[in-house]
This record gives sequence, C-alpha cells and structure tokens, in this order.
Amino acid sequence: MLSEFFSSTSRRFSVKPVDPLIEAGAQVQQILNIECVSDFSDAPVLNIQFRYGGTLQNIAVKLPVMLNKFFQPTEMTSQDFFQRWKQLGAPQQEVQKIFKAKNQMDIDVTKAKLLGFGVALLDSVDPNPANFVGAGIIHTKTTQVGCLLRLEPNAQAQMYRLTLRTSKESVSQRLCELLSEQF
Repeated sequence: MLSEFFSSTSRRFSVKPVDPLIEAGAQVQQILNIECVSDFSDAPVLNIQFRYGGTLQNIAVKLPVMLNKFFQPTEMTSQDFFQRWKQLGAPQQEVQKIFKAKNQMDIDVTKAKLLGFGVALLDSVDPNPANFVGAGIIHTKTTQVGCLLRLEPNAQAQMYRLTLRTSKESVSQRLCELLSEQF
C-alpha cells in the first residue's frame, strides 16, 4: 500500500512504509513513485531523518528525476514534423543554444544520449543527414506538452546548435538546459 509523503505543486511522491527501526548494518529498499503534476525545473530533494547515537541526523539527497523522465518518444513522418515545427513558431515556444562540445563528438554517443533523454530520433527528416531530429511528449497530470528538437553538430568547430520547440515556454527552456549539459 502506498502512502503519500510529499506533494508539491509540480510533483506528487508516494512511498511504501518501512519499519521505523533498522538494525546496524542492515539495508532497506525504499520504492518511490513520482507523478509529474505539472512541469518543473528543479530536482526534488529527499530529506532523510534518523537517529544515530541518540543524535538526530538529517541528510538531503537530490533525486535524479528531471522533467525529461516523463517523456514519451513520439514517431512522426518528415511532413508531420515540419508541419508541427511551423505551428510551434512563436518566439516564446522556441529556445536555441549554441555551445562548445564538452566531449569528443561521436554519432553513436550522441544518438544514445538523445534516446536516453527520452525523445524518438526521426531518421531522414532533416535535409542535412549530420543533424539529429527528435520528438516526444512530456506527460503531466494536468497537460501534455509536445516537444520537437533539432541538434546540429559542427565537427570542424567542435560546436553544437540545439533548437527546441514546445507548446510551453518553461518546458522549452528547461529541456534546452538539461540537454545541452549532455554534450
């Protein structure tokens, strides 16, 4: 049975109860369910309190749960992609960032990072075969946010240009920040 232990405006957390006493050297597995209520920009922090030697201890652990964890990859044709791209053409819907590559630029690594981020990679969509194009939907309890991306590597300059278009400005901003950190 799940019992809610934390809720915010953007996420709801549920956890299975555990015995309040843990013997020395023992381990307890704690399963945590997180529901995305609305988009968010900060990683949730789990505060763990316990007594050790009669003194109350408090540890804050940042959980590796970012907005992209709620992505559903979305396949679409080239025609559908560009039609949707044009529909998301308002200035507040697009975020673009040009940045220097942090690591060696490798096609397979880039593909793996984009897939791991949660988007579907769309082949033969961009006229330039060196570019990466992706699509996905961020699912929250209150809404669904369609996301399109284009990553343009420039191997000679060791730079990337990342363009994201979504139906919500805050989502475009946050996904751009998260994804650009990967390259």
